[in-house]
Amino acid sequence: MTLEKKNQNDKLSSELDRSFDIKYDFSNKPIIRIKNTNSNNGKNELLNLLKNKIHSIKDCRLKSNAKNMVFADGDISSDIMIVGEGPGEKEDDSGKPFTGDAGKLLNKMLGAIKLNRNRIYISNVVNYRPPNNRKPELDEIYRYSVFLKEHISIIDPKILILMGSTAMESLFGNKIKISKERGKWKEIIIHNKTYLSIITFHPAYLLRQPEQKKFSWSDLKVIKKKIDELKIKI
Repeated sequence: MTLEKKNQNDKLSSELDRSFDIKYDFSNKPIIRIKNTNSNNGKNELLNLLKNKIHSIKDCRLKSNAKNMVFADGDISSDIMIVGEGPGEKEDDSGKPFTGDAGKLLNKMLGAIKLNRNRIYISNVVNYRPPNNRKPELDEIYRYSVFLKEHISIIDPKILILMGSTAMESLFGNKIKISKERGKWKEIIIHNKTYLSIITFHPAYLLRQPEQKKFSWSDLKVIKKKIDELKIKI
């Protein structure tokens, strides 16, 4: 990496951290939240507006190389929202997140704790496939995090599951490591509302590093326990 590129990344990292305007801690104390009272019709309208914003984005390396926008999949009234990294080749073809091999593993992971994918809402940090399935770059994460935060605010989940380092970085910055922060509940404030989030490994990473599945299983059990505590219908 050249010195110029490093300085540019450091600047973007600082801007990303400042832009979040978030507070989070690691306590297990109950969260007091104001529940979004939007009806599903209201949510659909807001989601369509957000989709149009993303579709209208200009000068985007991701958009210019992708076939389709991959916006979201699942139940918009769900209390559980999953955020992944970005579309792969099969997702780019289908227009839906997690439809490839990582999606198949995700379905098995959810099923292991009695979760039905159709009852969950799923999206990604970036909505267009990165060239050659590369990790989104810092400026791309920074650009799309604005849309992601709006997306989360519309869905208003009780539990936010961040899968992979890109999802983690989009909301918490790149100063923390997924290996140290996975499996912990974090409170995050987005648009003046508090959300309960947890970080875990992305299924695509688990396909490459199957020995890490034991840690994801531990995280899944933590998630299931919280679902039961909050009495979320699944």
